[in-house]
Formats: sequence, C-alpha cells, structure tokens
Amino acid sequence: MLIDAVLTPAEIALLPQRDLSGTTCVVFDVLRATSSMISALAHGAAEIHPACTIEEALALKLRMPDAVLGGERNGDPIAGFDVGNSPLEYREAMAGRRIITTTTNGTVALRACELAPRVLVGALLNIAALATELRAEATKRLLLICAGTFETFALEDAYAAGLLIGQLGAATMTDAALTARAVAAAYADPLTALQTARNGQALAASGRAADVEWCAQLSKYNVVGQMSAGVVRLLNA
Repeated sequence: MLIDAVLTPAEIALLPQRDLSGTTCVVFDVLRATSSMISALAHGAAEIHPACTIEEALALKLRMPDAVLGGERNGDPIAGFDVGNSPLEYREAMAGRRIITTTTNGTVALRACELAPRVLVGALLNIAALATELRAEATKRLLLICAGTFETFALEDAYAAGLLIGQLGAATMTDAALTARAVAAAYADPLTALQTARNGQALAASGRAADVEWCAQLSKYNVVGQMSAGVVRLLNA
C-alpha cells in the first residue's frame, strides 16, 4: 500500500485536477464536520449531502424540504439553519433523516475528492472501523485528506490521519504521510491533541469544550461513511 496525505487547504483545492484513479480517499475534519457526520450516521441518518456553499445548501433544501439543514461559518451556526456543526446536535432525532450540511472546510474537502473511486469519511470516532475496512479492501493507493482550518494546516486532522496510518501496518509512505504519523506519535492521547490544537482552543474559548471532548473519543462507533455521487451514506447499509 502507498499512503499519501494532503495536509493543507491549498493542496485540497488542486485535487480536482489530480489523477485519483485507483485511489481511496479518507477525509478528516475532526473539529468538527466529519465527527458530526459520523455521529449522525451512527444515530441512523439515512444520507448526508455535503455542500460547498450556503447557496448550494439552500438550493438543496428547496429540492428536499424534509431534510435537516446544518452547518457553520467561522465555527458558528448559520442563521436560519436547523442545526449548527456540533456533533452533539446530530445524535437526536436523526433516524431516517436526510441531512444537508455546509462547513468552512470539511464539506469542501469531501467534494474535492469526487473523482476518486472511493471516498470515506474519517474521524477519531471511527478510526478502528476505517482501518478494518481499508485492510479488508486491500487498498493499494490511500490518500488521507486533512481538511484544515480556513487556509491553514490543522493539527487535529493530521493527528487523526497519523493514528489511522498506525493501524494499517506496513506501507510505503510519502513525506506527508510520515509527517502525519509523527504528529500522532507526539501526543499521549486524543484529548490532549485536540485540546492543544488551535481549533480545540477556539472551541473551548467559545463554550464548546464538550464538542472537543466528544470528537476526541477514539473508535466510539463501528461505522464507516462513504460518499458516492456527492452523497454520504453508511457503508453496507
């Protein structure tokens, strides 16, 4: 297996021009978009539609008026939306629901991978399930996408990518993948890593420390989300 990683939003912007044939992508936006998606799927959500912009999300809502409309900008809920981007909001009354979500980085990162034959949703919450799936698939080319924060690197995403690498066994790694693995090795536990990260500190300062604690739970859910044709659904559902 060859493992590569995309560590910054600038690299994500180039993914639509990259040859992703034969590549499995795993997208991480640990604080908080992909953690919210995994929480929603684990609590019975039928499907999730990641939108790149607020306008796209609102257009989807017109087509699917029964859908839950969620997301954030600058970390805050979007005016007029049903829910924000806290994973704690995606645990209740989600069974069978469709969700439309747009976030600053995570949904953009997912959609940037649309040309890949396989796109999986990654979080600390489902690291073990991801590793099991990737080993069973015998993936030959794995690209770990770290969504980042605005235009910059996000420690928590690289940390999660590095933890996943550590569970996959022997592999050939690019320098970016080696960097992610080194980031994971630098922290004794997930909560410390997330509380150290700039995003974790910002969430705590805005009264959202509970979100950080939730997102730091390792392998809480045995679920994997897969995006196909722009829609995320529970794998093997």
